[in-house]
Amino acid sequence: MAIPPRPPILKPEETYTFRKYFDLRFAPADILRELDASLMKGNINFPVSNYQNSRLTDLKQRLEEAITRVSLTSEAARREVLIAPILLEVAHITQAIINIEYPIEVNQYLRGDLDYFLQSQHQILVVEAKQADLTRGFTQLAVELIAIDSWIESDEPILYGAVTTGDIWQFGSFQSESRVVTQDLMLYRIPTDLQELMQILVAILNPSNSYKSV
Repeated sequence: MAIPPRPPILKPEETYTFRKYFDLRFAPADILRELDASLMKGNINFPVSNYQNSRLTDLKQRLEEAITRVSLTSEAARREVLIAPILLEVAHITQAIINIEYPIEVNQYLRGDLDYFLQSQHQILVVEAKQADLTRGFTQLAVELIAIDSWIESDEPILYGAVTTGDIWQFGSFQSESRVVTQDLMLYRIPTDLQELMQILVAILNPSNSYKSV
């Protein structure tokens, strides 16, 4: 007897926002498979940029003080106190534009608002902010990367994104041609790994230039 096909996770009669993918309890690989994409875990080879930021010490001190003085019990608090200062500094260095709550709609399965969508002259970066649960947050980020690949006009073969709780960051990438989402194995902690995190964020948004003190 033939085994009947597995019922689809994504129902054709329903509409799915990005937030809804965070709430789905299915395995991330199974969800992405229904969007004609696959998931792998490994080390991402990020672009390299040897910039030196003279303002990094001040940023680190401000983040350390914020962690000790602000109650970070909500996603809004983490976004305002920990995430926004980092992204504003990255935008300053790379001359990128930050879009907050950036709306896109590709189809009924790929629609919603991106928490942060950074656009430089050379690349884009999607950042998804979560209060907790990086695992399900990464699923949402992966879907957002798949969606933005169809939304923007870009010749870049790889798109990058990050999911963060403010004090922990994890990166992901989407290869457009092969439709492979890669979940980076490394986690970056704030403020301890701030320098490494900034190097990656800056390199993603402008990999072609070498930065000196800014």
